Amino acid sequence: MVSEKLNVESAKADANMLEYQENWNVDAEVELMELQLAEADKIKPWLSIEIKFSKPEYFTWLLVVFASMGGLLSGLDQSLISGANIYMPEDLNLDSNQSSLVDSAMPLGAVGGALLLSPVNEWVGRRNAIMVACFLYTVGAALEAGAISFPMMMVGRLILGAGLGLEGGTVPVYVAECVTSNLRGRLVSLYQFNIALGEVLGYAVAAIFIDVKAGWRYILGSSLVFSTIMWIGLVYLPESPRFLMHKGKTVEAYSIWKRIRDINQMEAKLEFFSMKRSAEEERIEESRAKGRLAWLDFFTVPRCRRAIVYANIMIFLGQFTGVNAILYYMSVLMNQIGFSKTNSVFMSLVGGGALLIGTIPALLWVDKTGRRFWAIVTLPGFFIGLLLVGFSYLVPVENLPAAEGVYITGLILYMGFFGSYACLTWVIPAEVYPTYLRSYGMTTSDAMLFLCAFVVTYNFTRMMEAMSRIGLTVGFYGGIAVLGWFYQILFMPETKDKTLEEIDIVFSQPTGELVRQNLHNSLETMKDLAHFRFRKVAFGEESEKKEEGPEQA
Repeated sequence: MVSEKLNVESAKADANMLEYQENWNVDAEVELMELQLAEADKIKPWLSIEIKFSKPEYFTWLLVVFASMGGLLSGLDQSLISGANIYMPEDLNLDSNQSSLVDSAMPLGAVGGALLLSPVNEWVGRRNAIMVACFLYTVGAALEAGAISFPMMMVGRLILGAGLGLEGGTVPVYVAECVTSNLRGRLVSLYQFNIALGEVLGYAVAAIFIDVKAGWRYILGSSLVFSTIMWIGLVYLPESPRFLMHKGKTVEAYSIWKRIRDINQMEAKLEFFSMKRSAEEERIEESRAKGRLAWLDFFTVPRCRRAIVYANIMIFLGQFTGVNAILYYMSVLMNQIGFSKTNSVFMSLVGGGALLIGTIPALLWVDKTGRRFWAIVTLPGFFIGLLLVGFSYLVPVENLPAAEGVYITGLILYMGFFGSYACLTWVIPAEVYPTYLRSYGMTTSDAMLFLCAFVVTYNFTRMMEAMSRIGLTVGFYGGIAVLGWFYQILFMPETKDKTLEEIDIVFSQPTGELVRQNLHNSLETMKDLAHFRFRKVAFGEESEKKEEGPEQA
């Protein structure tokens, strides 16, 4: 209650200051918007059916749940191939090179889908872009299920990947632009939770059909059901109000804002008009630079350059610690360690389950502890898990139960910690780019993610042969985790509890200043750890002050 009162008082103070500085009244602006909305013809976007709830937050949750189903599709299609790999290469007469191409075709297609992200988002909007992705998912899955040759399977995987790339970059932005700042990290993280849930579901589907004749066709075709459900759900969802504001459709943006926010609250009013003012300033800036490509700001404007470098290094660290290679080849790796073909598919559920469970702490606490805390805590967990996975191959074959035990323990640790870290690889790119560059920024981040996934997946077998299993897992993947840990201690800013407009200020400060702040904060953290102040390390000084507040009152 104390924190809510403080938020209200802070919002009122900000509104009063804004009124004083800008010489306008927030409530008067709201009345004007209401008049314009009443006079305007009711605009119904393509295939949109309007539904209303008594409380706006219920509609926001519905929006997030259905949009985040894209993560379910993403995870499902990434794990289904693991089970299909047991029999599909033999049925289609694929050699080892063709099998690697089939496995890596989806992330390769996703690179193409990511490159479509910016033009499709700018042309049809966030919501309709997700609907296009669902259509691509459906076509790709149908081609996979009916494949009778290597080329047909490749085409299906590439189309499926294009849907994955388009959806993967759009859903986190759509959610981030619609939810409140205090819940943004948690609700964007729901997308990663659904990816993990989809991966577990994919392994479960594989386990159901693994002993059925031509079962891999049912396995790969099962995602048709989920893409159809998601497409139908999207019909009931609105467009992102920030995207509409970006396009100059202020009245339409306001009508949707009323559906997802309590417009009677000062915070909601202030956020809307802050968003409106930012959009107007961006349009003025764009008009001054007419004839110049907007994406060049990633090279010429320091604030934009810092955002794109920071977001893409986060993604690189997540992918080049080997997660997709392990996901795609999990059943094969289980078989190599000693499990039978059927049991290896069932045991893959362990890795998928660990990934799912690992997302839950981030989902619950990422907005309380902050982004830096999770990044710095999880990467060492990667390394420990990779150590155990690598050393499991050194256990003598005669002692198979021990080898399997060490491997499974390492896999659970690795997947569990990655589940928390993976939430950040969706949250951070979705929130760090300025609105007018968000589509372009997510194009680069999305393409980076799937290009890294393709490189890691396609070269996994070759790298394992060249480096040995332990050299690849411990030396290469583990080494990148260690380097990434030091990078994040020095260069990672904190963005929790900040509106998308306030994050502009964070990335406008010089990198040297950020490094000095992080070094100072790291030294303070070490002192707190030495004095066993773990709660302060996790939740910061503010949580302690909030606890003291009610006691003093």
